Amino acid sequence: MSIMLMNRLQQRIGVVEVFGSIGGAVRSPLMDRLLARIREDAQIKALVLDVDSPGGSATASEYIYRSVLRVAERKPVVASIRGVGASGSYMIACGAQRIVASKGAIIGSIGVISIRPMIEELLDRAGIDITVNKSGEFKDMGAPWREATAEEEEKMQALIDDTFGAFVSIVAEARGMTDSAVRALATGEVYRADKALELGLVDELGDLDRAIDLAAELAGVPRNPVFLRPQRSLRERLMGPLADSLVGAVVEQIDQRLWQNKVRL
Repeated sequence: MSIMLMNRLQQRIGVVEVFGSIGGAVRSPLMDRLLARIREDAQIKALVLDVDSPGGSATASEYIYRSVLRVAERKPVVASIRGVGASGSYMIACGAQRIVASKGAIIGSIGVISIRPMIEELLDRAGIDITVNKSGEFKDMGAPWREATAEEEEKMQALIDDTFGAFVSIVAEARGMTDSAVRALATGEVYRADKALELGLVDELGDLDRAIDLAAELAGVPRNPVFLRPQRSLRERLMGPLADSLVGAVVEQIDQRLWQNKVRL
């Protein structure tokens, strides 16, 4: 067997799952390290993102999006939206040169939301007082034990508006649209894949196999996929798959319940 043929057989299409909430099940530090390895691996000639996520943390979503962009600077990247590609996960998909969506997929939810629980009345009923010492006027902005001031509400809305503007710019650049055209679609609503195709949010309809074929075509290499996942810690490997999934589920629930005042996509 010739060296050229051997090299060709060793060429791979990397497939990376983006399943679950961004910042919870999908963690930006782990994804960033995985994507950096893919970017530097000479045998991986293209990347396919297998997406099924409702979104999540705004900061984590944008960080992963920019990690995907760095891969796309060196090799073809195709996003395959199999189920839900909404909000932060759609932002991540915008780092790819092409987006393929399954016919039943839900796409969009371009927007930003910040939610925080209000427990002031509950604390009053329980007879619990909160004492706060802080270094600056806005250090406890978003605290659930008191109502926000008018100035705090204004500052939080400005943060949401800035984050939304960045999201709109990302979509506009990725999809070759104007900011105003994206804003017309960015009502927070989701679209079925056929409507998303009509609106220009995806490039074609198809499944993961089609996305892998497309990545191979763009890279000019054989269809030879390899499924890659972030490296787990020693603790996670020792605890085993069942315990790992239980811990992950608990952590994700705690994140969603206690930190809902985060800006989310």
